[in-house]
Amino acid sequence: MQDPNPITQVPIIQIDVAIVGAGPIGLCFANALSRRGVSSVLIDRQSRSSLETPGNDGREIALTRASQQILDKLDVWPRVDPVERARMRAAKVFDGQSLFAMQIAPAASRDEPLGCLVPNQVIRRAAYAAVSASGPGRAEVLWRNESEIEAFQADDAQVEIRLRGGERLHAALLVAADGRFSATRRAIGVPAHIYQHGQHMLVCRMRHEQAHDQTAWEWFGHGQTLALLPVDTHCSSVVLTLPPAEMEAQLAMPQAAFEADITRRFDGRLGEMHQAGEAHRYPLASVYAERFVDRRQALIGDAAVGMHPVTAHGFNLGLEGLWRLATLIGDARSEGRDIASRPLLARYQREQRLATGPLFAATLAIVGLYTDDRKPARWLRKAVLRAGDAAWPVRRLIAGHLMRSAG
Repeated sequence: MQDPNPITQVPIIQIDVAIVGAGPIGLCFANALSRRGVSSVLIDRQSRSSLETPGNDGREIALTRASQQILDKLDVWPRVDPVERARMRAAKVFDGQSLFAMQIAPAASRDEPLGCLVPNQVIRRAAYAAVSASGPGRAEVLWRNESEIEAFQADDAQVEIRLRGGERLHAALLVAADGRFSATRRAIGVPAHIYQHGQHMLVCRMRHEQAHDQTAWEWFGHGQTLALLPVDTHCSSVVLTLPPAEMEAQLAMPQAAFEADITRRFDGRLGEMHQAGEAHRYPLASVYAERFVDRRQALIGDAAVGMHPVTAHGFNLGLEGLWRLATLIGDARSEGRDIASRPLLARYQREQRLATGPLFAATLAIVGLYTDDRKPARWLRKAVLRAGDAAWPVRRLIAGHLMRSAG
């Protein structure tokens, strides 16, 4: 993707930051830069209309307090209708058929939810509206939709970019925000550790007879993983993880059989369950880039760290990362410094690796432990659950991560 034959006759557009990927992370990053007086261009293969009105992908995003505060500063949170914000008061972790569950909840003295669940499409729509809105002191955000980079070349002064069709850009920084299988990351030449978990995840809203009490469930059964995310009093987003062949059979079921099967998988603990939305399937893979920066280039969101959804940290870590990088860039601009200097990018990488590395490793360990159906692993995870429930610092640490404020 390096450009060996620069084209000189095409006019060159000067921009501060070129962002590849206009998903919620890319949109929020452009928004954060604009508010700090840094111009950007969003490059995405999707049409402008599909970004403005994204389709429902079935995913519910668990937002920490820190994420809600960042979205509020970006004018995204006020654009999320309160009816779309589902409070998550607490969480329970089950193992197998045992009635025992580790409870995770805020301290009794705090009348605050553990987190908040919002549909991914709602976040995307609000993020698009927020970055598209004009305001005093905001820098320009350009759009290059239904487009992609054909070639680019970075040196110590800038990144030269050629888009499909021949348009040329000069940017101080190129940022990859195009997902965990980022083509831009590969073109930059950054290797990534990719863990194929050999399972597919199904997400689907289900209505149920019994109320969930605004409590999320994580249920590790034999040969499956289940999650229940509270949406409304008698409605939840159900997440089912199975091997691909079993998932094919699951999705081929008639609706009545599908509903009966989901009810059975949850042991009828919420009564009969009925489908309330389309089922969506996603292959599961975790990704961790070997580095997050290169010369005048950086990775954010899933392009840097693609988390397994079991601990619900992915979007939150991505949001914190883009805010971290945008703050460093904004401070550099206000002080008249290079917004893509080696020290600046090195600091972003160091801080983001410290924020994500331990959680990524812990998440992989949890996935490995709870998807291993051998008898020693079953005994170990039962012991871990009971030890975690007995040791209040463990539960407080998890709850504190979800409830902490943005620094």
